[in-house]
Amino acid sequence: MNRVDQTIDRAADWIQRQADLSAGQPGVKAKLAQELADDADFLRKLKPSLIAARVRGEAPTDGKPAHGTVSPTAPQLGPRPKPPGKEGPNPWLVVGAALVTGVFIAKWIDWRGHAHPRR
Repeated sequence: MNRVDQTIDRAADWIQRQADLSAGQPGVKAKLAQELADDADFLRKLKPSLIAARVRGEAPTDGKPAHGTVSPTAPQLGPRPKPPGKEGPNPWLVVGAALVTGVFIAKWIDWRGHAHPRR
């Protein structure tokens, strides 16, 4: 194996590590993890020594496209749900505060209306 083959192997290993890391993360990164693993597998097939062997007929040329493997590095369960009662204030308290505020504003508007009567 020559220096270029080793460089390509290191690049493919790095891409495979990135695929494994992104598999454990949510969102677009997780969706692209399989594609990165496939790219790492494809990059390993592009080593100059393997290309030369295929040209000379020493290596098979009818290989099927292989799929890289991805192993997640984190649990796949997602974030833990919040315990009940910790989502915010009690809804009845919010409704009561809105009712009291509405009554206060209505009384204030009525009081201001008596201060400036229309003729």
